Amino acid sequence: MSNTIQTVNPFNNQKLKEYTLYNDNQLEEILKLSDTVFQEWQLKSVKSRVKLLDNVAQILNDNLEEYSQLMTSEMGKPISQSRSEIEKCIWLCDFYRKNGDRFLSDDLIETEAKESFISYDPLGTILAIMPWNYPFWQVMRFALPTLTAGNTALLKHASNVTGCALIIEDIFEKAGYPKGAFQTLLTDHNKIEAMIGDDRIKAVSLTGSEKAGRKIAEVAGKHLKKAVLELGGNNACVVLADADLDTYLEVMVNARMQNTGQSCIAAKRFIVEEKIYDKFLKRFTKMVKDLKEGDPSKDSTKMAVLARPDLAETLKEQVEASLKQGAKVHYGNKQDKAYYEPTIITDVTPGMPIFDEETFGPVAAIIKVKNKKEAYQMLSNTRFGLGTMLFSEDTEDAKKHIAHVGDGAFFINEMVKSDPRLPFGGTRASGYGRELSKEGIMEFVNKKTVFIK
Repeated sequence: MSNTIQTVNPFNNQKLKEYTLYNDNQLEEILKLSDTVFQEWQLKSVKSRVKLLDNVAQILNDNLEEYSQLMTSEMGKPISQSRSEIEKCIWLCDFYRKNGDRFLSDDLIETEAKESFISYDPLGTILAIMPWNYPFWQVMRFALPTLTAGNTALLKHASNVTGCALIIEDIFEKAGYPKGAFQTLLTDHNKIEAMIGDDRIKAVSLTGSEKAGRKIAEVAGKHLKKAVLELGGNNACVVLADADLDTYLEVMVNARMQNTGQSCIAAKRFIVEEKIYDKFLKRFTKMVKDLKEGDPSKDSTKMAVLARPDLAETLKEQVEASLKQGAKVHYGNKQDKAYYEPTIITDVTPGMPIFDEETFGPVAAIIKVKNKKEAYQMLSNTRFGLGTMLFSEDTEDAKKHIAHVGDGAFFINEMVKSDPRLPFGGTRASGYGRELSKEGIMEFVNKKTVFIK
């Protein structure tokens, strides 16, 4: 097994940098420092911790272009979307700066006691295992509430975005957090699984595949450690006959094609009522064809490459298996190394990989249904539960179906997206626990009952 990590630009296949993995002694020192720092960090007032968020936001803003270029070079995200990702992280800083102290303040409970309340205390060192598709946002939405609550954090980032991982560690140190409050681990997954059993690790957060989530849940459960798992999805985008295509078609295309289709909350299955099917398919196809492809470092580029060639190959296999089962290529389906052409597949039915599985790339599966009843039945035909989006002018009727949608999110006339103000997470094979909002900052605290007679 190699003791180095090599990052590569997926657009031009050029090597970016090589990093040496940490040895066992270095990992032990990191764990020791994290635990030591926690003993003092947890005693800091929430107000003092919240103030540091302004510093994080300022550093992100001052270095927005540098960080965006790094993200684009490491995983191929179109540069305009990389900039938007950094801006969203700044928004997250602002949200917890304004609300962190209020979220974590003691919750007074009236009982027969002289005083009784809930104290929200940090747990200790929290381990995060994060993916490459949103290299800054995924980490920040874990780290900002976790650190603000008084915990310390360790990050095992995806190896292909190691540069981003180390920059994020640098950001927290420059922002005034104690050295060791946030540390990046350059190591492999076998070492990470062993670390979960260490008493100094109090909980784990993973954003990744269903397979990775099951493995981490197994290890965490064995050691009685809390886990938050944000896993895959194959979100449905339901287009009812009364949907306003003039207003929302661009939203629907973006829901599938943003980040070159590499998003757990992307629309994967388009379930379309037959009355509007032909019109939808024609207009959807034209808009997909018009997406500007090319060099992700250019401002005009909307679609680029996938983060690695093997990801494109996996997507190709899912599509080819579905075609053998009767699906048809309506548009696209060319692949070259890490490039995958924006693709539209029709005649998709349950049982096909592109219906049943998560497809991580720019492939839209189109399913025709007879009516609204069949549409709701079809959207629920999945083992995942991250989010559903539905487009209809009859929002009152859509609200009646909220309980029918068993996902972590139900967006009506909007694409499913994460928002600092709203909890984010899934059900079933999409994981459990919540990030963002008040719910996110409460995941890694001890909700301690205090009773004073």
